[in-house]
Amino acid sequence: MAFVGTILQEVVRLRKTMQFAKSPYAHFTQEKYLQKLLDTAKTTSFGKTYGFNKLLKTKNVRKYFSQNIPAYHYDKINNEWWGYAQQGKENVCWPGKINYFALTSGTSEASSKKVPVSIEMIKAMRKTSMRQVYSLSQIKLPPKFYEKSSLMLGGSTALSKTGHYLEGDLSGILQANLPMWAHMFYKPGKEIALEKDWNKKLNQIMLDANEWDIGLIAGVPAWYQLLFEKITEHYQVENIHQIWPNLNVFIHGGVSFQPYKNSFAKYLGKEITYLETYLASEGFLAYQDAGCKHMKLVLDNGIYFEFVPFNNLNFDEEGQLKELPEIVPIEDVEEYKDYAILISTCAGAWRYLIGDTIQFVSKSNNEIIITGRTKMFLNLCGEHLTVDNMNKAIRLTGEELGIYINEYSVCGVPYKGFFAHHWYIGIEGAYANPLQIKEVLDKNLKKLNDDYSTERSAALKDVLVDVLPIKIFYEWMDKNGKFGAQNKFPRVLKNDRLKDWQNFIKNHLLITHA
Repeated sequence: MAFVGTILQEVVRLRKTMQFAKSPYAHFTQEKYLQKLLDTAKTTSFGKTYGFNKLLKTKNVRKYFSQNIPAYHYDKINNEWWGYAQQGKENVCWPGKINYFALTSGTSEASSKKVPVSIEMIKAMRKTSMRQVYSLSQIKLPPKFYEKSSLMLGGSTALSKTGHYLEGDLSGILQANLPMWAHMFYKPGKEIALEKDWNKKLNQIMLDANEWDIGLIAGVPAWYQLLFEKITEHYQVENIHQIWPNLNVFIHGGVSFQPYKNSFAKYLGKEITYLETYLASEGFLAYQDAGCKHMKLVLDNGIYFEFVPFNNLNFDEEGQLKELPEIVPIEDVEEYKDYAILISTCAGAWRYLIGDTIQFVSKSNNEIIITGRTKMFLNLCGEHLTVDNMNKAIRLTGEELGIYINEYSVCGVPYKGFFAHHWYIGIEGAYANPLQIKEVLDKNLKKLNDDYSTERSAALKDVLVDVLPIKIFYEWMDKNGKFGAQNKFPRVLKNDRLKDWQNFIKNHLLITHA
């Protein structure tokens, strides 16, 4: 089979010619793609309502588009448009009938959302996935790597018939539309992939693991750690490479890898290549090329982007988009400034607020990092603490104290007439001193965020730390029906979710408080 591997490697090398659009040409690429979206959707109900035909005849299509089509959050676009597509109506926001709706993980809100997934979007996601695979030609991998299987640790691929459409995890929708040849390399296979009970799924994968030859894994870091722990304990081995010696690549997404980096490495027997993806139910927004440090936006395949400066002028204290926000096209973004993203897609999302915040770390190469969620930040008194700040501080704290912090969450609380941040830290293995964590974490946050440092001497009076066994985080997710690869523990807890979490941990007498 080495000959097959050599052929596949050569294909990867040749397809490397597929390049990203680079500034100053990024806005031309995006304008061309927006015109394509508008032309395709001009006969839909949405296109007729907002005059796409007329818009396409204007001299500045992007400017007219921004000025005449409103920005949408989920409830608004679902109530006004997507709901009709769920009733089986055709040509609502995208031509034809939408046969699939992806259930989002519901990280920011309590319940899942239903996001339309068109056949065109499925093809776009597949195309972008292949681009990332093609980029592997930039690193030295043995020809036999391309013969190995890939393990995709996703949610259940089972889809439910709901009225006029099928709904389920995005992984299930993509699996249902995989080309036949892909099944030769795909694990865990159809039967295990259909399993909805996450614990049963992990156990089934564990039992079959020694029969597979895995070269690439893809999914959320936390769930792979659980799987690796099960496999190494079951087969009594020191690391996962004793089971999968050809494992060379991990494509991860969904959450920042920073908090998991050190604890993840302990399950490995050798260095592997890490590549990040930004694949959401709404579209495949960005991915990390094997030759780059950060992810690059995909500007010519499925999505038109706009950017909203993430500040008090455009968002209220709950992270809701205000009326008439400032909208910035890609050529006018600034590096290292937080932006929320509006996307218009080939699935019928129009100027849709996806809910994530990003920073451009290289405008010339359209390289980005995800910094958080519009509804996942802390700003009780002007500290402007982002999830990116939190992830970095947690990683630095774990490294300094020599502990593995696998999960965490934080909330803002009233404290002695002012405010405090209350952290819940999930520790794997040995005991950790909450007072030490508090001091080091607070120190690191002050270094990373000047506003936080200022407020720690003013209205932000204290930092509270509860140290919890890692299993409590997963048990709470299981209780709320959020245990599985499509779900992530919320980094910031607010309102009803915070109350539910606090009531849950009161039933556990394992808290050590600082």
